[in-house]
Amino acid sequence: MDLEKTGELLSRLRKECGMTQKQVAEKLQISDRTVSKWERGAGLPDVSLLKDISALYDVDIEKILDGNLEEKGVEVGNMKRMKFTRCVHCGNIFWSTGGGEISCCGRKLTPLTAQPMDKMHDVKIEEIDNEYFVTFDHEMTKEHYIVFAALVSWDRATVVRLYPEQSGELRLPRQRRGELYLCCNKDGLFRKKL
Repeated sequence: MDLEKTGELLSRLRKECGMTQKQVAEKLQISDRTVSKWERGAGLPDVSLLKDISALYDVDIEKILDGNLEEKGVEVGNMKRMKFTRCVHCGNIFWSTGGGEISCCGRKLTPLTAQPMDKMHDVKIEEIDNEYFVTFDHEMTKEHYIVFAALVSWDRATVVRLYPEQSGELRLPRQRRGELYLCCNKDGLFRKKL
């Protein structure tokens, strides 16, 4: 931990929020001299205040202590660079078109790596009424099931959440060229080009 870097970040965050040291001190119920001390790099906030500081500035505690709030540049390109992430503890599904850190249930999550569909995770696709009618033979039990299906093209994505004991079929809007993803709760993410 670098006290000076953390202090510079705290000062920058306070100014971005348009607050004085006194206003920050009032919100945190501490003295403005304490805030000044942190911003000069002469000390760190007490551990008991980190959660409140994080909420006040809307920044992760880890970034505050690291003193580094790197901003990502705008990612250009198409939706085919989409990343899917799933929390194995609660089942939440996240997707993004760029980088970033995703956490759920107190843990950092890593994006899933898509692999080609295999025999167990393959699909049949029919075009019906300008939609894709997708069916699959994968079991849909509480222990082993397809969590979601996603159809991703260069400019849009459709994600459908699936549940145990549901039938192995779904409808997706037809799109020109794209990739179909299936996420299995045990075996991970699978992809098939359309």
